[in-house]
Amino acid sequence: MKNIVVGTDFSSSAMTAMRHAVALAIRSKATLHIVWVKTPGAKQSDEEYDEKDSFTAHAQNKLSELVNLCKKESPDSQINSVILEGKVHVELTTFAKNLPESIIVMGAHGASGFEEGYIGNNAYRLINASEVPVLIMRENIQINRDLHKIFVPIDISFETLQKMRLSIELAKSFAAQVYLFGVNYPNSPETRHIINVQLRHAADMCEDANVRYDLEMHNVTNNDVCNTILARAAEIDANLITIMREEQETDFTASRNMRQILSTCPMPLLVIPNKNAFSVGR
Repeated sequence: MKNIVVGTDFSSSAMTAMRHAVALAIRSKATLHIVWVKTPGAKQSDEEYDEKDSFTAHAQNKLSELVNLCKKESPDSQINSVILEGKVHVELTTFAKNLPESIIVMGAHGASGFEEGYIGNNAYRLINASEVPVLIMRENIQINRDLHKIFVPIDISFETLQKMRLSIELAKSFAAQVYLFGVNYPNSPETRHIINVQLRHAADMCEDANVRYDLEMHNVTNNDVCNTILARAAEIDANLITIMREEQETDFTASRNMRQILSTCPMPLLVIPNKNAFSVGR
């Protein structure tokens, strides 16, 4: 990870995301890009400002304040502010994909006075459009807690192992443990065999990288995979869940299941796009 793109609308949710991004930048020595997108029809904030300033100039002043705040927390990090114009999910994903080894960090909710692009369907659109991983989080997530346990669900799809690369990279940066959670659904002997093979491959990746890990297989019988994952992650006190963005309805992160986990996850959620650029080999 060399570049961290933080989308901000200056809301409290975006501030939480920014502080997490600073922690990532410190650990990974990545460049931090704080990005505000001026959207069509965007209105001025209710806050007081110099009437001679334009909307964009006002936003630039707020971005400068954020950059200074970040530099106080991470004086050795390279931190940039960027203003783009257009649709949030289009501009952020385009900007991020043109940076090497990038990741997008964003809050799950925005401020309607500036931009509603991070609420509900718009956040979902950004995640689905992104060609780079997206770290999404809610406002009430603890911002003073380093990653210590990364929860990685493993299913029967071949693509599921693509999430291991960045999970391992983050685990090494934070000296965290990777928790491999085999999702045996639909519950059958054939599925169990495939999951065991996938878990072994994932464990080998951790061992090759000298990363601490634990693993377990869980039988899901009630067709409630999302709640099963979230409940187990909470039980072991994980503070990051890594999932794949899948296009097939057979995967638990697809379609309505993706929406469910995005809308209910109480901890940071890292969504990895399904593409061949992420190697699954050892």
